Amino acid sequence: MRHVIALDVGGTGMKAALVGADGTLLHQDRRPTGRERGPDAVVDAILGFAADLRAHGVERLGEPAAAAGVAVPGIVDEADGIAVYAANLGWRDLPLRTLLAERLGIPVALGHDVRTGGLAEGRVGAGRGADRFLFVALGTGIAGAIGVDGRVEAGAHGFAGEIGHVVVRPGGTPCPCGQLGCLERFASAAAVSEAWAAACGDPEADAADCAKAVVSGDPNAVRVWQRAVDALADGLVTALTLLDPRTLVIGGGLAEAGDTLFTPLRDAVRARVTFQKLPEIVPAALGDTAGCRGAGLLAWDLLHHTIDSSEVAT
Repeated sequence: MRHVIALDVGGTGMKAALVGADGTLLHQDRRPTGRERGPDAVVDAILGFAADLRAHGVERLGEPAAAAGVAVPGIVDEADGIAVYAANLGWRDLPLRTLLAERLGIPVALGHDVRTGGLAEGRVGAGRGADRFLFVALGTGIAGAIGVDGRVEAGAHGFAGEIGHVVVRPGGTPCPCGQLGCLERFASAAAVSEAWAAACGDPEADAADCAKAVVSGDPNAVRVWQRAVDALADGLVTALTLLDPRTLVIGGGLAEAGDTLFTPLRDAVRARVTFQKLPEIVPAALGDTAGCRGAGLLAWDLLHHTIDSSEVAT
């Protein structure tokens, strides 16, 4: 069965799949990155995992994968296939596409993790059918993916979509990026967890606990939650003013709060728009499979581009 390898590399774990031409996940697996052993060990783990996936395809599906797509965190040069920098994984200027292509003997596409997840949400998830969409992931940080006609815009230098570093509170909380008042310092899952832990006096409390307390009517939780929602709405209105998306897809850990997040967020965005067109604001649909599905799409796109190019050449 014709298929591709899809690999989604995170800070501590990797998710992988063999993906059919119709998008079906024919096989799924997970492994740790082994980052505690250093960046070389992470690279070895990625290459070994990919090789095992290829072998599984030969054994169970009757042929090797036709291509591979890999999504990684940090700064990514997708055009040249370089994993430029990832703080959590410790690598710099890693020629990951070349290393994987040499190991597997097939074409490889390399993508940024959030943009790759956004690609999947835009094509086969919550943004399906929208010619312009913005995917925003609310996790440890906040990042986005700008979708245009079925593809995701990386930008001139690979930094497009970094909405988490839009300043929404000038002079506010310092951000590791060097600015003050960045969106992700107020509205990420990590920021809400930190604020709620301080407000309730429990250092183990997190954003999910805060959401539960909001539902129960805890006034301190409502205050912490609304502060995050207001900051998020400010950042999103800036983004929609610049990009004019038809659909705004919100994913990541904070989005798991469901209506506890989406009801006040829609209200807050609606209250802030003036001349702008209000996009549909929807939760992400693919959960933690988005990265793998997006990596699979990258691989199939690579194959289709190769075929199209060969046809033009002949």
